[in-house]
Amino acid sequence: MTDAPADAALPPISRALRAYVARIEALNRRVGRVAMYLLFAMMAILLWSSISKTFFLPSLWTLEMAQFTLTAYFLLGGPYSIQLGSNVRMDLLYERWTPTTKAWVDAFTVLFLLFYLGVLLYGGLLSAQYAIEYGERNPTAWRPYTWPIKSIMCLGLALMILQALAELFKDVGRIRGERWAFAR
Repeated sequence: MTDAPADAALPPISRALRAYVARIEALNRRVGRVAMYLLFAMMAILLWSSISKTFFLPSLWTLEMAQFTLTAYFLLGGPYSIQLGSNVRMDLLYERWTPTTKAWVDAFTVLFLLFYLGVLLYGGLLSAQYAIEYGERNPTAWRPYTWPIKSIMCLGLALMILQALAELFKDVGRIRGERWAFAR
């Protein structure tokens, strides 16, 4: 992933940050690549929903299961999307800036992202704890437990926080003039 001779010349903190970034990006790449297939699972669920409504008795579970699958797809794929830089930016000014200016702006704005994700994770953890403690169920005919999707939500948010930290470390490295080359 990185050049070994170049890493040997770096201070220990830089080597530790590079190791952190490499591990988090590898983890989020794997999770994101697996999460991509949840879209096909959701399509299969919705196809079954259409078939069962047309030819059989309608299934009670299909709509909520499709929603849960889409939520897992979105939240587990989010860190991989951040890693790939697929997030939306206002390119009016950004594309004209130098790489160092981009790194400064990204390092500043990622702090807001970290705060936002931290608040979401805090609320998600409280909600998941409540769902587990009281056996919370959705108030529908199917009545599924909510703790599995709330736990997946917390996992996705935690992975997004770890990826946002990795992006911050890469931006700081770019500001300092270091070359960060990781496989995509």
